[in-house]
Amino acid sequence: MILWLLLLGFITYIILRQRVAHLTRTPLWVLWLALMAPAFLWMAWFIIHGEQTPLPTEVALGSFVVSPLIYWILFFWGRRDIRPPLEQDSGVDPAGESAGIKGGYRLRPPASPQELRALNDGEEQELRDCFDWTLYALHQIDYRPQAVICRGQLRSPPESAYQKIRAKIEDKFGDRFLIIFQEDFKGQPFFILVPNPEQTASPNDLNKPLIALSLAAITLFTTTLFGTELAGFSLEELQSDPSLLLHGLPYAVALMLILGIHESGHYLAAVFYKIKTTLPYFIPVPLFLGTFGAFIQIRSPMPNRKVLFDLSIAGPLAGFVVTLPLLWWGLVHSTVVPLPENAGMFQITALDPKSSLILTLLSKLALGSQLTLTSAINLHPVAVAGYIGLIATALNLIPVGQLDGGHIIHAMFGQVQAVRIGQITRIAFLGIAWMQPGWIIWALLLFLMPIMDSPALNDVSELDSRRDMLGLVAIALFLAIVLPAPRLITQWLNII
Repeated sequence: MILWLLLLGFITYIILRQRVAHLTRTPLWVLWLALMAPAFLWMAWFIIHGEQTPLPTEVALGSFVVSPLIYWILFFWGRRDIRPPLEQDSGVDPAGESAGIKGGYRLRPPASPQELRALNDGEEQELRDCFDWTLYALHQIDYRPQAVICRGQLRSPPESAYQKIRAKIEDKFGDRFLIIFQEDFKGQPFFILVPNPEQTASPNDLNKPLIALSLAAITLFTTTLFGTELAGFSLEELQSDPSLLLHGLPYAVALMLILGIHESGHYLAAVFYKIKTTLPYFIPVPLFLGTFGAFIQIRSPMPNRKVLFDLSIAGPLAGFVVTLPLLWWGLVHSTVVPLPENAGMFQITALDPKSSLILTLLSKLALGSQLTLTSAINLHPVAVAGYIGLIATALNLIPVGQLDGGHIIHAMFGQVQAVRIGQITRIAFLGIAWMQPGWIIWALLLFLMPIMDSPALNDVSELDSRRDMLGLVAIALFLAIVLPAPRLITQWLNII
């Protein structure tokens, strides 16, 4: 419990420091305390009353209502005068893609104000000439310190209009601008011209295989240490007999394979579409699970929503395809134990298989008639790795902000609708966490994540029906992992 509290506190502080600190004058530690209040309350109750006396429902619910309310009051009380996004952002800044909580890319300020000089009269006329009235009837040009906004009326298919107008602008201005085509909150498409950060990007710093291999080797060691503990050997035994490390390899290899394939899915999709990206890098940790996952960094913007969709969905699907057989094999070699009263979704020595629909189906397939109403599962180390892969897949597919699921929803429905879906998901995930307390940490973290994803260059053209269907499958997969098995299913499988 204390380890989870420390992890939650650390992640919360990092997110606040990176995403919120520059937006408000309220001290960061005050905001952190406001958000962490429910966790501290739960921990204090646990220390005073023990596990046998649960926290009263009204107190638990009240803490999750009062804490965000106090946070927002403190945040807006000290809110700084920040310019609108279009005035503030003008480039593409990569954010990490990790197998735990995913990032993406976001608009960022340029290195210097001189990156975008004001258009003179001749250049403005050249820009106006790029807009054919049969494609996009230009009405006005608005200037921002770091952007040029062209508003008008779309008169042709979005893909055709964007490609032709972009070609004309590049013919006139070269690679001076990134040309972004997106919709406002009224659904009206407009063009934005921002400085092109790729003019100063160095391709030599994208791929560092030595660093990638070193991090992979260190992660293999740290995950093997954790796997050795899972196999039942203490640190003292390991120090006296280093050969016991071999017992930790099944967990380590399985987990690194799942995480590596996930990030390789993103990486190969980026290579296919000629998107600049780094190699996959593992994150070793000498405790916890042995790793915090893996990540890549996207170094160029998405050209359109189709590419955004393909790159975002490639990782979770690739990781899930590897996770399923490993989890099934691990479950086959796991043991059935009596179901304790405090069985939960993260108790690997007595895991309740009914905590997830997919886990229920796989457990029944692997263990057959051994699984009954009073059964829990003591997971084999490979099953632990597979279960972590299942949880990582679910976390990545949450349709919020810059997670993979947020990118997928953005590509399917557009940026404006994705924001609305993300807000609904945040609230709904609190309900899921109420049914499955193991999700409570992630439910809280969702409220700290940016709700808006960065636009693709052509953010107006829609997906085809095949990608829409695949996106719905991804959403269904997310729900099948996070939601407990319905009673009808467990009755049919004779589990309850």
